[in-house]
Amino acid sequence: MDRAGLPALKVVIATRESRLAMWQAGHVQALLQSRLGWQVELLGMTTQGDQILDRSLSKVGGKGLFVKELEVALSEGRADIAVHSLKDVPMDLPEGFSLACVLEREDPRDAFVSNHFDSLAALPPGAVVGTSSLRRLVLLKALRPDLHIAPLRGNLDTRLRKLDAGDYDAIVLAAAGLTRLGLSARMRSAFEPDDMLPAAGQGALGIEVRSDRTDLLQALATLADQPTWLAVTAERTVSRAMGGSCSMPLASFTTAAPHADGQAMRLRAAWGDPASAESAPGLPLAPLVYAEQTAVVRNFSDAEALGEAVAAQLRARGAVWAAPTAVTPAS
Repeated sequence: MDRAGLPALKVVIATRESRLAMWQAGHVQALLQSRLGWQVELLGMTTQGDQILDRSLSKVGGKGLFVKELEVALSEGRADIAVHSLKDVPMDLPEGFSLACVLEREDPRDAFVSNHFDSLAALPPGAVVGTSSLRRLVLLKALRPDLHIAPLRGNLDTRLRKLDAGDYDAIVLAAAGLTRLGLSARMRSAFEPDDMLPAAGQGALGIEVRSDRTDLLQALATLADQPTWLAVTAERTVSRAMGGSCSMPLASFTTAAPHADGQAMRLRAAWGDPASAESAPGLPLAPLVYAEQTAVVRNFSDAEALGEAVAAQLRARGAVWAAPTAVTPAS
């Protein structure tokens, strides 16, 4: 028997093969071994998202390209669970798959990384900043319209190498990835959410399983960090309600404080016009649309209601819902 009183399991974790993804899978492996007493192996895989580096994700199918091959491994029984950066997981999983739990969140902020400048404000006019995130593009342009935002794809190490080669004056990365790989020293500064709202789920890890694996769903629930799971549920609900994907510049982020009945959760969101974000360098961006609301959140239904309310505010203020791309079942 394992430490949760369930039959001891031997499980295989499907993961991307980047250094950060392997660290994340290894982190979950250690949790499963120490807390549940399971035997755990890693199955490294290269996804379509890792292979297509010459085009932005918004042009080639979105963040689902990072998870599809892992879901195929689950479907075929070659793996039992998949570990994801939650911000890379589509808002709606294919039929037959479930999010078993969300782990405690790392630093959710965006990081400013540069070899010569300490902050975004210190960059000279016309400096080149690398990112392929439409969310980061519109938020950076709102802060510094004079900058040239250039595409930047590849895993974290590849992006840092491109910076070191002099291709960019600065790049913007997730602070969580740098922290997890012991690279915090590369971060010159972090953007506070008041200046640059993070992506939904940024900094959190999610564990995906087949929906029929009730044994895994029951056991993995014991690893969940409930405050994080409620927070990212609210954030991801905004994205779902707006048809959010890589082709829509959309940010949503929660802060919370203890409340007698749950958490007093403040949810903020920002939306940018996709057509404006794709416009030629130097052309002005359409104004961003902002929304926020605070509510007491006790459960997932409350978190989803908060997300829906903030999405409704965005639409009322001019944000445009985008029809989501159909989710293709793993096969």
